[in-house]
Amino acid sequence: MLQPRIPVNPLPTGHTIPLHKPTPVTDVEPVQAPAPVPVAAPRTTVQLTPGSALALAAGGGAVVLVVGTVLVSMLLAVAITGASIAVIAVVLRLLVRDMQKGR
Repeated sequence: MLQPRIPVNPLPTGHTIPLHKPTPVTDVEPVQAPAPVPVAAPRTTVQLTPGSALALAAGGGAVVLVVGTVLVSMLLAVAITGASIAVIAVVLRLLVRDMQKGR
């Protein structure tokens, strides 16, 4: 009953794919090694002024607050959804019990 049935093609299509035979390569030219890449000059160090350090700290704090707000709101949404599903389950259980008693 649950055995797979493989369809049989009564009329072959007649299309055949010939095997690919690699041709031998006799004339191989040597490949020259690429020229060495010149080394780039060392980078200069970034110097933070008090104003840029303050802006960097304020930007980092803003990112932390935004990410925290998003995570807390997602957690709150999951908690509210879970609580509502629990209430629905209790109500459905009571309705099914009342239907079985014949009320």
